[in-house]
Order: sequence, then structure tokens, then C-alpha cells
Amino acid sequence: MTIAVIYGGSRPNGNTESLTKVAIQGLDVEEVYLKDYFIEPIIDKRHAEEGFPEVDDDYNSIINRILPHDILIFSTPIYWYSMTGTMKNFIDRWSQTLRDPNYPDFKAVMSSKKAYVIAVGGDQPYMKGLPMIQQFQHIFDFVGTTFEGYIIGEGNRPDDISQDLKALSAAEQLRRKLQ
Repeated sequence: MTIAVIYGGSRPNGNTESLTKVAIQGLDVEEVYLKDYFIEPIIDKRHAEEGFPEVDDDYNSIINRILPHDILIFSTPIYWYSMTGTMKNFIDRWSQTLRDPNYPDFKAVMSSKKAYVIAVGGDQPYMKGLPMIQQFQHIFDFVGTTFEGYIIGEGNRPDDISQDLKALSAAEQLRRKLQ
């Protein structure tokens, strides 16, 4: 089983990234930092006769990196009670990929994968982060990806996550499961 981690945060070594690193420590994973790529927002052409135009950005290179993997870990800070805009922009583009002749089996390939979500927030994330987890569940259901689980941690300022023993323990348990 191969693993890709898709990081949606904008702060290098932020709380979410740190928690994710606990979960993947010692594992062979491909790490994709969305902040390092240029991804245009989607222009919805689902119902246009001409369909989606080609977009000159880095999105397809990310898709090409993650599609070969069996397990996807979506690592995102909780921004305004949801995933980051960077992560959402990336997932929004799946609408285009679903209709891209270069990826005719996108949904079938995604349906063969397992997914996890790791998220950290600062305003009662164990409760207020749950709608975001439900959103991921709906996304995974739509493309057929098996949602294996999630970890929510609490942290706002740099390195706050080091105080969340519950989240750190959950990350260690996930690492053992993925070994």
C-alpha cells in the first residue's frame, strides 16, 4: 500500500503538518504541499457544450502524483470551520477531471483508494470541525473513495498541537495502522 499526503496548509511546519508528521513518521509517503503549486480556481463548464478548457497551471501534475497511491491523507488546518481554500480549490477541480478525456477512469481510480483526514483548529475543533469531516465524507462518497477515519487536533498558535495528547495519540495509532 502506497501513501500520498496532500497538505492544504499555508504555514510551514504548522500544527496540522506537525500532527500529520507524527502519523507518517517512518513511513514511505509522497508529500504534496498544495501551497507550492499554482492551481487556478475552477470555471464551471460542466454544462457548456464545449466543456472545460485546458488550464495552464500545476493541477494535473498534482493529480498525476496522487493517483498512483492506494491511500490518500488530506491534511488541512480548519479555517473558518472548513478546509483551507487551497484544499477546497484543489478538490473543486475534480469536477473538471471527472470530464477530462485524459483521465477517463478518474472516478474508478478514486474508488479504489482509502482516505484519511487530519485537521487542526483553534476554536473548539473537536465539535466545530465535524461539519468539515462530513463534507469530506460526502466528497469521498461521491468519487467512491473509502473514508477510513480522521484525526482532529486542537491548536492555534505555532506548536500548540504538541499539547494535544489526544490528537498525538490518535496520530501514533494511525501510524501503526498504516505500517
